[in-house]
Amino acid sequence: MPVYLINKENYFPPVSKSDANGLLAVGGDLNPLRLLLAYKSGIFPWFSEGDPVLWWSPDPRCVLYPEKVKISRSMQNILNRGELEVRYDTAFSQVIRKCRNMVRNEEGTWITLDIIQAYETLHELGFAHSVEVYREGKLCGGLYGVSLGSAFFGESMFSEYPNASKVALIQLSKDMKKAGMKLIDCQLYTSHLASLGAVEIGRKIFIKQLEDCLTGGTFKGNWTDSAQWPMYQPC
Repeated sequence: MPVYLINKENYFPPVSKSDANGLLAVGGDLNPLRLLLAYKSGIFPWFSEGDPVLWWSPDPRCVLYPEKVKISRSMQNILNRGELEVRYDTAFSQVIRKCRNMVRNEEGTWITLDIIQAYETLHELGFAHSVEVYREGKLCGGLYGVSLGSAFFGESMFSEYPNASKVALIQLSKDMKKAGMKLIDCQLYTSHLASLGAVEIGRKIFIKQLEDCLTGGTFKGNWTDSAQWPMYQPC
C-alpha cells in the first residue's frame, strides 16, 4: 500500500490507509496544528534524526485504562514508603531531554531536537504535560505526553531510580481516574507497560474510543496541582 506524502496542508488520510507496520504518511512538519490533528486522528510522529517526519497509526494499539492500572504488592510497598514524590508540569523541558538520553541505542534517539522544540511549544500552549518523580528533591524519573479531551497520549518515559517511571504512570492513572479521564495511549506494546495493565486493542476499537474521549473538553493548561483536576473547567 503506498504511503501518503504530506504537503503544506494540515491533512492526514484515514488511518486505514496505513501499511502493515502502521506507517501512514511521510513528510510535513511538526507545527502545533498538525500535531494536534494527528493525535485527534489516532496518529503520532516517530522518526530518526535526519529523516523526514514519519506518521504512524499501528494496529493493534497499546492502551492503558486508568481504572485498570495494576499495582503489584512490591510497587504498593514502594508507594507506601513515600520516598518518591510526584509532581506535574514543573520540569517539562528536563523530562523530555532525560527521555531523549534514556532511549539511545545503536541508531540514536527518535526524540530529535525538532521533537523537543515541537513538544515544548505544545507544553506552552497547555496541551503537553510532564509527570515528574523526585527523590530527596532530585528529579529521578517521569514521563511526558499530550492531553486532548479525556485521553492522554504517552510519548516517552525515563528512570534514573528503580521503578520511578512506574510510579509516574501509576500516579497519572490515579489522577486521571479521579478527573474522569478515560484513556492512556501507550502506542506500542512493551512488557514494562503490560506489567502495569496496558493491553493491546484493534485500531478500529481504539479510534472509536478516542472519538468518545474527544467529545468533551480538554483539561488545558498547567497540571501542577493534580488535586484540582476534577474541578478544572474544560477549555
